[in-house]
Amino acid sequence: MPPAAPNAQGVVSTAMATAHTTEPWSGLLEAGRQDGRLVREAFEGARSPQLVDLPADLHPSVAAALSHAGIEQLYTHQAQAFAAAWEGTTIVTTGTASGKSLCFQLPTLETLVADPRARALYLYPTKALAQDQARALHAFGLHREIRPAIYDGDTPREERAAIRRGSNVILTNPDMLHVGVLPHHARWGNLFANLALVVVDEAHVYRGVFGSHVANVLRRLRRIAAAYGTTPRFLLASATIANPAELAERLTGLEDVRLIDEDGAPGARRQIAMWNPPIEDEALQTRRSVLAEAAEITARLVREGARTICFMKSRKGVELVARLTADELRAAGRDDLADRVAPYRAGYTPGQRRELERRLTEGELLAVVTTDALELGIDIGALDAAVCVTFPGTVASLRQMWGRAGRRGRGLAVYVAGEDALDQFFCRHPDEFLDRPVEAAILHHENEQIHFPHLLCAAHEGPIDPETDAATLGPRVRAHCEALAGQGLLVERRGRFSVRAAEDFPAARVSLRSASPDHVQVVDVSQGEILGTVESARACSTVHEGAVYLHLGRQYEIRELDLDARRALAQPFEGDWYTQPKREIDTEIEQLLDRRTTLGVTLSFGMVTVSEQVLAFQRKKLGTREVIDLQGLQLPRTEYTTQALWYEFDGEAGADLPKELLLGALHAAEHAQIAVLPLLAMCDRWDIGGLSTNAHPQTGCPTIFIYDGHPGGVGITRQGYLRFEDLVADARALIGECPCEAGCPSCVQSPKCGNLNEPLSKAGALHLLDALLAAGQAGSTSR
Repeated sequence: MPPAAPNAQGVVSTAMATAHTTEPWSGLLEAGRQDGRLVREAFEGARSPQLVDLPADLHPSVAAALSHAGIEQLYTHQAQAFAAAWEGTTIVTTGTASGKSLCFQLPTLETLVADPRARALYLYPTKALAQDQARALHAFGLHREIRPAIYDGDTPREERAAIRRGSNVILTNPDMLHVGVLPHHARWGNLFANLALVVVDEAHVYRGVFGSHVANVLRRLRRIAAAYGTTPRFLLASATIANPAELAERLTGLEDVRLIDEDGAPGARRQIAMWNPPIEDEALQTRRSVLAEAAEITARLVREGARTICFMKSRKGVELVARLTADELRAAGRDDLADRVAPYRAGYTPGQRRELERRLTEGELLAVVTTDALELGIDIGALDAAVCVTFPGTVASLRQMWGRAGRRGRGLAVYVAGEDALDQFFCRHPDEFLDRPVEAAILHHENEQIHFPHLLCAAHEGPIDPETDAATLGPRVRAHCEALAGQGLLVERRGRFSVRAAEDFPAARVSLRSASPDHVQVVDVSQGEILGTVESARACSTVHEGAVYLHLGRQYEIRELDLDARRALAQPFEGDWYTQPKREIDTEIEQLLDRRTTLGVTLSFGMVTVSEQVLAFQRKKLGTREVIDLQGLQLPRTEYTTQALWYEFDGEAGADLPKELLLGALHAAEHAQIAVLPLLAMCDRWDIGGLSTNAHPQTGCPTIFIYDGHPGGVGITRQGYLRFEDLVADARALIGECPCEAGCPSCVQSPKCGNLNEPLSKAGALHLLDALLAAGQAGSTSR
């Protein structure tokens, strides 16, 4: 039989393949083949490097610095990026560990060595990445010519003035640029008056709400630089995505972007494994906890000597898997290895984070369990295996995570499916999973709820002149400023727009991320120490009274949440349960933007206000997920306005369902559609919310709402509205293909349901969706 041909991603898939050499993971995979947990294997072949000589006109000091760092040749994409950097805006999009950093380091070194007055600004989405890049720049040995400094929230205040005066490479993050640099540009006059380069690394992270905010910050940056007489060149680096040049244009507002996307770096031979936890209850179709499965895989890899990174979506998941992995190793008599497994996530203190990064880079840790904080290009040494627990939401993120494995020429990449409906859909269609192309990164910087606050920030930084500032703030800047003036937020004087009060500081009110700008401190009352922080917007659902909170592998129980004091008091906890909040959600239609009749229902798209209140929480047994009890809470209601699609059952569809089954049918159909919407839009189900009701007060009939989980919306449900027919068909396939009898986590149950998955009717949902598809078929036949 001839070998299988690789797909568009260079992956060769095989239903049953065996490695010809014994690897640290060979025993694990063989066990998976035997018990059926390994549902598909694939291989990515090794790739030889494509090398070229250093540019002939490279400054001698830079050439010597490269030699000092052990670099005698460049990969082809690095040489191409160096040439393109002098021509204009450039974005490099190549694989993980392909040397993208040198693509912007080299132009930086050349510029700063040639012009001692020149300055460069590096932007990173995380503090850890900035720390890593600072170490990389120091490694070139040009300590007199290149003076990098990190300027972020951890930078001691007494050091900040010296950094502004003496450093010529400022490494920061968009949040600090937004609130700590641009509003105080007068203090940074030397930087802006000599700003030659702006580097935006990990650009693929800047999508959705965060990306829309960052696009506004970069436009404000260009405006301030222009005021100081400079036009810096922008150099961007990204993981592989479908639309890198478009992303660069949307982020920076600049056109004619040069794209470097032919990867000249060597590629490791990588074995890919799709892993599905075993079914534990045939009747309910419930599977073994994905957390326990991930811990078992990670522990076994560690025991076999494979340095492993395990990616989780949530902070709580990170802490649980780290704890369970250590428990597995201790149960196997390997206490020495248990101490070399650690969690890594946001919310740690700066000291805790730095210590973990040191242990990673020095090889002291054998396994790290992390959120996407380490998905990005931090140099954490050679890793053998990368375990991704549940689908991360995009193929681009998945491949970035998998790219961590095999930095020594070979590696293992594991995808562990959860009970989530989309995960199980992929396990039933593994080829569709392996063949999925990377997605496009979408952002919308002129979303009014995002763009208008940034215009207030820009006006605070200097009065806005629509004639001159249109080049950076956009051609609609006058209309937008007039709208803000009409709201009493800006004042127009002689054709320029200013903030009403000079002492106002609008940047402090704008958070660049979907989370709240405010934080709640979690305090260990037994030690009097701050454990970490939680965004205020998440506090009611994560650190409410009675919640089980995990930090650095230890469990704590929240004894008190004081929202006014922004403090949650915790104490060490040894119980064997976890908590899940119960929420009440309401929607109010604010604005109708589009409407059509399809599949026998009235389908609408517009703006809705979503209000939410955490009413109670369930305690559930670890491992079995058995419900212990439900405890009530008294917490305030929160609300936001966002985009939504909704459809009204105002015709015959569903009319024959008994009223006692209707709500469960609507609820189950809503869950299934939320589960499959990520197949149509670049999002995660956690980015989407929903509400189903058998009589909404504004529509007067049974209605299902699906809404963007971010204020203002970023176009997710717009995509669902445009492809509604596909959404219904995919949801029908998801439910219909699931072998369970009455509904399970793989079809209609949702891990984020605020009503704790009650009521649900799988049969009723199938009936409703079949009725919609039949109405669509009848409509197409009549035409």
